[in-house]
Amino acid sequence: MRCCGVLCQYETNKLVRIQSVRLGSLKWSLNAAILLFICIMLLWNRSYQQFDLVVSSVTTKVKGIAQTQLPGVGDEVWDVVDYSGPPQDKNSFFVVTNVIVTKNQKQGKCPEVPLKGKLCRTDKDCEKGGWDQQSHGICTGSCVKFDVLRKTCEVSAWCPVETRTNPPRPALLAAAENFTVLIKNNIRFPAFNFIRRNILPEMNDAYLRSCQRGKDSLCPIFRLGDVVREAGENFTEMAVEGGVIGILINWDCNLDRLMQRCLPKYSFRRLDEKESNKTLYPGLNFRYAKYHTVNGVEERTLYKAFGIRFDVMVFGQAGKFCFIQLIIYIGSTLSYYALTTMMIDWLIETSCYSAEVGQNYSEKKVESVQDKHKCIVCVSYVDENNIRLVKRSQKKRLQDIKPMSVQPYKEDTGHLRAVLCLLQPGDGVDHDAPPPLDRKPDPNSKPRRPAWCKCDCCTPSCLPQEELCCRRSAGACITSSPLFEQLVLRRPLLEAVLLFRDPLGPPAGRRQTSALRHCAYSQYISWRFGVPPNDTHPAIPSCCVRRVREEYPSADGQYSGFRPARTATTHACANEEL
Repeated sequence: MRCCGVLCQYETNKLVRIQSVRLGSLKWSLNAAILLFICIMLLWNRSYQQFDLVVSSVTTKVKGIAQTQLPGVGDEVWDVVDYSGPPQDKNSFFVVTNVIVTKNQKQGKCPEVPLKGKLCRTDKDCEKGGWDQQSHGICTGSCVKFDVLRKTCEVSAWCPVETRTNPPRPALLAAAENFTVLIKNNIRFPAFNFIRRNILPEMNDAYLRSCQRGKDSLCPIFRLGDVVREAGENFTEMAVEGGVIGILINWDCNLDRLMQRCLPKYSFRRLDEKESNKTLYPGLNFRYAKYHTVNGVEERTLYKAFGIRFDVMVFGQAGKFCFIQLIIYIGSTLSYYALTTMMIDWLIETSCYSAEVGQNYSEKKVESVQDKHKCIVCVSYVDENNIRLVKRSQKKRLQDIKPMSVQPYKEDTGHLRAVLCLLQPGDGVDHDAPPPLDRKPDPNSKPRRPAWCKCDCCTPSCLPQEELCCRRSAGACITSSPLFEQLVLRRPLLEAVLLFRDPLGPPAGRRQTSALRHCAYSQYISWRFGVPPNDTHPAIPSCCVRRVREEYPSADGQYSGFRPARTATTHACANEEL
C-alpha cells in the first residue's frame, strides 16, 4: 500500500553553516549569556514551582486607655469600648482620635444652623415640612431668631442642633498614638494542605508581653503611632480629621523541604486622600449617641467621632517544586535562543561583513519564490554594469518600464572557463571553417529604427515584451562588437557546446540549425547576465535576436518569440525559443 498525503510526509528546516571563528565565538557567547539569564530567572521567580494563593482570616484586639477634656463635659476616660466605635468589616478596626460633643439633646423645636442659604426674613422664606441633606430636622414653616443678628427657619429635631462643623485642633484623643493592637492572622494554602498563623509556635505569653516591632519584625503587636509613621504619615495631624491606613501582610512561602520558609512580612500604607483642601469630605468620621432619661424625658449626648480605620489586607502565595512546571518553563525559554540567530543575521547584513558577502549569505539562506501570476524579467544593458529586474507588462514596452530593483552582475565562471578553453587553438574545433562574421547582411535589408531603439539596429515589434534595445542611451550596438560574433555567432563554438551537452547528438541537419540558434541565445545570456537572479527570465534585446536569426534562420521563417521560462544558462537545455 502506497503512502500518500500529509500523513506520510516529514518536513524539516534547511540550515546554512558558516565557517567563521568570529561568528562561532559570538554565537556561543550569546547562547551562554541567554542560558545564564534563564537560570537566574528560574531561581529568582521560582518558575520550577507550582503556586497556590493564600486563604486567610483576621482578628484584632485593641488595647489602650486615654483621658481627655471635653468642652462642656469635663474630664472623661476613654477605654476600648468608647473609642472603638461601631463594628467595622471583619478585617478592619476603628479608633476614635477626635470628637465633637453636643450635650442634652431632646426632641423639640429650635432654630436651624445658619448655613449658606439657610437664613430667612419672614415665615414665607420657610417651607413647612421641607428638608434637605444638610438639615438637622423638619422645617415648621416659622422664621425665628438664631442670634442677635441672624434669623433661620425653625425645625423640629433633636435640640439644640449640632452647631460646630470643624473638629478641634489638636485632636482630643491624640493619646491614641500609644494604643496597641494584636493582629491574629490564620492562613491556609488549600493545594498543599498547609496551615500557618502569624503567631508562631515559639511565641509564648512572655514573648508577646515584651516583643517590640523595632527589634523584632515578626512581632504581631503593633503600636498605632508606629503603624501610621511607617505608612509615611504624622499621627498628630492625621488624628484631627481621621483617615484610612492599610496594614498589608504578605505571605511569600517556599514549601520545598530544603528551602522551606513561610513567614509574614508586614507593610503599611495610607489608603485615603490625605490633603483636606483636595477633597470635599476629608478624613473619616461618623456620629453616634448615648441616650439617657431625665425627669421622664429622653435625652441624648451626640458624638461626631473622627478617627482612623485600619484595614488588614492579607495576600501572598506558596510554591512547591513541580516537574511539569519546570518542563513548561524550559520549553517556553527555548525561544530565547532565536535572539542569537536574529542578532547574528542582522550583523551579517549590516556591518559584520561586506555587502557582497552579506548578499551571498542571504541568497544561500533565503530562497525566493515568485507569484505564478507575476513574471519578473531581468534586463542587461551594454552601457550599464548591473542587472535590472522589471515586471513584465502587456501594455508598456520593456525598454520603458522602471526597474523594481537593480542587482550587481554575477559572473558565470564555469561558463567563462569553458568558452576560453573552446576558443584556444588545437582544441579540436575547426578554426579554418568560414566564420559567420564574414557574412555581412545586405545594407538595404536594415529595418527601420523604432522610436525606442538606441543602437539603430532593432526590429519593430507589436509585442511590448520584445521592444528592448541593448543600450539605455544612444550609441554603438553590441552586435557590432567582435566579441559578440566570437561568443554568440561563431559556429564552431556553438557546435562544440552542443556536442558537450549531447555527445551523441546529430552533427548537422534541420534540427542542428534550430539548436544552433537556441544555443546562441544561451551563449548571449551567459555572457551578458552571468548567473541571473533566481526566478527571473532574461530578456534578449531585439537587435541581438535579429542578428542571431539572420545567422541561423528558421527554415519556414516562423519564430516563437519571447516566452518566459526558467532561468536559462549553459546548464539548461535550449529546446525552445527564448
